[in-house]
Amino acid sequence: MRHPQSVRPAPPPTRGTPAPATTGVRADEQPAPGRARVRGPVNLPAGVGATLWLLVVVLPLYYILVTSLRTPDGYLNDGALALPGTLTLDNYGRVLGQGFARLLLNSAVVTAATIALVLALALPAAYAIVRGTSRAVRVGFSLFLLGLAIPAQAVVVPIYLIITRLQLYDSLLAIILPTVAFSLPMSVVVLTSTLRDIPDELYEAMTVDGAGPARTFTRLVVPLARPGLVSIGIFSGLGAWNGFLFPLVLTQSPEQRVLPLGLWNFQNQFGTDVPGLMALVVFSALPVLTLYLFGRRHLLGGLTAGFGK
Repeated sequence: MRHPQSVRPAPPPTRGTPAPATTGVRADEQPAPGRARVRGPVNLPAGVGATLWLLVVVLPLYYILVTSLRTPDGYLNDGALALPGTLTLDNYGRVLGQGFARLLLNSAVVTAATIALVLALALPAAYAIVRGTSRAVRVGFSLFLLGLAIPAQAVVVPIYLIITRLQLYDSLLAIILPTVAFSLPMSVVVLTSTLRDIPDELYEAMTVDGAGPARTFTRLVVPLARPGLVSIGIFSGLGAWNGFLFPLVLTQSPEQRVLPLGLWNFQNQFGTDVPGLMALVVFSALPVLTLYLFGRRHLLGGLTAGFGK
């Protein structure tokens, strides 16, 4: 009977001899020592285009901010993009002293009322379009789409006649109603795309639980449509805050002026107070910038809803 041959263990590596690598990478795949990793070709046109676009965006902001800190004499003597020799906050104080609080209050009232009315009208309309099956619903949606193709400048005269017949001329309500009307088409389209992403199974589950249309709307549609609501709220709010045409045509007295019309306070027969004008622009942009920073994620999510299908 043969005894199995004993297997001798491998001798331990001698001192100074490195152990064999067990990384699983073949020797021909390992980079040669001292050779740098080769990168892909540099996209020079894209870099030049990005730099030009950055200049296009940054230079106006730089001009507005720097000019608002100049003195009127410094603005006339220095170049448009030169660093100011003397920084001053007198322009901001002059803006606050020329009825800025009244302008800000009127713009805030117009913006808040526009957002509230658009949200209250656009969501039920979008819900009826998504869940409705009648021909009248399809015709109504076509009318909303047609509203996207009509600019406000083309119908400003009929709007003026309607406002004067309703005896609303020179009031904040005269600004709010046309602004809401021109914000509704885009808002309904965005909310329609958002509501179409809600699965039909959820509506069926609500129906099985005994929920009617009103309860389904409040318990299911409103919570799931929150990104779209934030999007159209920001969209309509920006339009109302920066609106110039309707306040110009439909108001007259200084008590009903909003911020865009307040820019005229810095014009006179001898010229324009550009530093003061830029200070008012900075004040006007701060609320808009704050609104965008807090709602940018919901804005992008709501605008892209429904386009992935």
